[in-house]
Amino acid sequence: MKYLVCLSMLLILACATERSVDYPIEPVPFTSVTLTDSFWRHRLETNRAVTIPSSLRKCQETGRIANFEIAAGQREGEFQSPFPFDDSDVYKIIEGASYSLATFADVELEAILDELIAKIAAAQEEDGYIMTWRTINPNKPPTTWSGTAERWSDIGGGHELYNAGHMYEAAVAHYQVTGKRNFLRIAIKNADLIASTFGPGKLMSPPGHEEIEIGLVKLYRATGDEKYLQLARFFIDQRGNAQGHELYGPYSQDHAPIFDQDEAVGHAVRAGYFYSGVADIAALTGERKYVDAIDRIWDNVVSKKLYITGGIGARRGGEAFGENYELPNATSYNETCAAIANVMWNQRMFLLKGDAKYLDVLERTLYNGLISGVSLDGDTFFYPNCLAFDGKTPFNQGATTRTAWFDCSCCPSNICRFIPSLPGYFYAQQQDTIYINLYAANEASLRFKGKDVKIIQETNYPWDGKIGITIDASVAEPFAVKLRLPGWAMGRPVPSDLYSYIHTEKVAALLTVNQEPQEIQPRNGFITLTRKWLRGDRIQLDLPMVERQVVAHALVTENVGRMALERGPIVYCAEAVDNAGQISDLALHADSLLQSEYFEHLLRGVVVLNGRAERTDAPNREQDFHAIPYYAWNHRGAGEMAVWLPIVHR
Repeated sequence: MKYLVCLSMLLILACATERSVDYPIEPVPFTSVTLTDSFWRHRLETNRAVTIPSSLRKCQETGRIANFEIAAGQREGEFQSPFPFDDSDVYKIIEGASYSLATFADVELEAILDELIAKIAAAQEEDGYIMTWRTINPNKPPTTWSGTAERWSDIGGGHELYNAGHMYEAAVAHYQVTGKRNFLRIAIKNADLIASTFGPGKLMSPPGHEEIEIGLVKLYRATGDEKYLQLARFFIDQRGNAQGHELYGPYSQDHAPIFDQDEAVGHAVRAGYFYSGVADIAALTGERKYVDAIDRIWDNVVSKKLYITGGIGARRGGEAFGENYELPNATSYNETCAAIANVMWNQRMFLLKGDAKYLDVLERTLYNGLISGVSLDGDTFFYPNCLAFDGKTPFNQGATTRTAWFDCSCCPSNICRFIPSLPGYFYAQQQDTIYINLYAANEASLRFKGKDVKIIQETNYPWDGKIGITIDASVAEPFAVKLRLPGWAMGRPVPSDLYSYIHTEKVAALLTVNQEPQEIQPRNGFITLTRKWLRGDRIQLDLPMVERQVVAHALVTENVGRMALERGPIVYCAEAVDNAGQISDLALHADSLLQSEYFEHLLRGVVVLNGRAERTDAPNREQDFHAIPYYAWNHRGAGEMAVWLPIVHR
């Protein structure tokens, strides 16, 4: 299978060479990076062995797969599942399974995908249309907002274009990894129909739920067909434009053209996908106005609407952003899908601008508010990710713990596709520069300046800040290696004043090349090392893993008088199970001495923060205090949890 991966990537890169503009920085594809660490490698293996198979079973049990069979006339029945967008769960799982095949060869899984794709092909109508509920019985929509029997009757709520976008992403992923065109042909046929239906002088409505923009760009990259790029741009430009459609309003970011927006509003997942799509169009058109627009919105999010865990979307109602500084804890929503969208958006911002501040937000989201969405065993999920829990009030779509599936299961299927794509976030390259963006033990094989470059990382990150990097290069001339120096290692938790450390003293990072000390002078968050690299050259970067107390901006009213705890990229929380059965009456001193201790057999291996806490119900009475990584909470039953704890002064 590996030769097919290489072949398909060459085909896609061949299309890329024909473009005059694109992202100035190019990500190193996930197929070129092999994670070997204990933190992420385990998650990729669990996703392959547990998450993807269990999600496929749930799609079978809930009728999502049967919907394609019924639409194809292969069996009798009505539409089986609750929502018009349920087809997309199958597409996302196929996408994730395809990515997984690139890391773990699996003939049985590949055969399952071919079988699923055959069902999708059979369900596709003659002209390329595919929306199983409407094909099965157009007079019986699954919801009141699904539209009528007529196609495209409710572009704002019907999710036809949303489904299509996920299908395109899945089809391109399957083609990239296997070299097979069976799914790609289905996607092209559907995209050609949509391109003939929407655009100037045709239907003028953008989708209510953004996603097709991302899918169309991927389809354009895979095929080189310009009309897919133009259609993606049309949908971006048409949003907020009242000419040709009735505006959907802020919920769908359709209240004003993107160039007139400067605040993140509405449904957080839609927004994250929208801003990601805008970034793609900015890169592929070279038009600065798109970059300026999403950079303004990014500044708004990072300075006023970002949770300390990297989560976005404060309100359960509308799964939406709140007002500026509206960041509640117990009622916070922070949908898992929104965390994934936030990572996608921030990676694109980095590829556009080359500033590590975007990677700081990406890393914060990745290690905290994203992987909290899936259990360590890989078969149960959070839909929302709250920052405080009283131990009894249901918050996870009616549950107090992670659950195996939801009526709307966009989050489990999104986890299926994101986790195996993770290796593609670690490295990037640009002309004479290789970027090392994330740290974990891995081996990367790059094609750089027409030569092979191999990079080996050795580290126990995120628990240990010691990172060894070996460069094996056959490039004759000098080139630059840029090492990201995380904001948290420079005394800055986020690239704004939304959060800050109580104790501002800096602990310096250390850097050597072949044991020779190097001066650290970061620019845009990167340390640049330029030299003629020889085989076996070794970089050693030691990042200070210091226990930190964090406070929020004074306008985040719910966190006034409270602090959170961090170590490296990890945000911590207190759970009742570790703290004498409850935490609601615990407070910490601002100068609390915290100590780190690694427990190999606790929660698959974690560093715990230990210290002393004061009981607010009994002044001057202290007890032992323990905090675990936020992502690992709720694995030992339902119990009280808090990220932000009261500060008590001596």
